[in-house]
Parts: sequence; structure tokens; C-alpha cells
Amino acid sequence: MTNEKQKFDLEERTAKFGESIIKFCNKLPKNSVTLPIINQLIKSGTSIGANYCEADDAESRKDFKHKIGICKKESRETKHWLRMIAIACEDYKEEARTNWKEAKELNLIFNAIINSTNKNN
Repeated sequence: MTNEKQKFDLEERTAKFGESIIKFCNKLPKNSVTLPIINQLIKSGTSIGANYCEADDAESRKDFKHKIGICKKESRETKHWLRMIAIACEDYKEEARTNWKEAKELNLIFNAIINSTNKNN
């Protein structure tokens, strides 16, 4: 495997996560309880990748830190909505848990990026 293939691609990972959230939400039953949660889950789950793309093209160090901070917040919010959907749709609890684990990993990655950026000030 070449170094290029081994390179960790956070843009691709966050995009795949957003896609996973969309596919997951499309499976869920729609009712008065689930619709607001699904709406919030799609917004937070897909915005992680969008904000990472913005961070990658940041105009300044301050802009980069701000956008990565949004990624961190959105990944944490996504964990919350996945927890709520696991209760609202118990038949989808395991799939919600799998997505929750990825949201947690992304949150930890963005937290590490923020901590690293703060150390390099």
C-alpha cells in the first residue's frame, strides 16, 4: 500500500459518516416523535463534513479553529440525537449505536485537533 492510500482522510470519513446518517434516517419510521429527531440528526450529522471542508479551506488560523470547534460541537450533538432515536425506535438501537460510536470517534478527533492547535499558539 502506498503512503497516499495510507493517508488518513478526514474529509472522506466525515462525508461517509454524513451518508451513513442519511441512509439510517431514511430507514426510520416517521411519526410525530421521530420526525423532529430525524430532522435534527440529519442536520447535525451532515454538517460535520461540511464544516470540516470549510476548516480545510480556512482563511486564517483563527477561522480554522472556529470551524473545527463547530465540527466538534456538531459531532457531540449528533451523539445526543442518536441516543434519542435509539429510544424512539428501539428496533434500530444497534445501528444507532454504531453511528454513535463513529460520532464519538469524530468528536475525539476534533477535540485532539483543537488541543493540538491550542498548543501551537
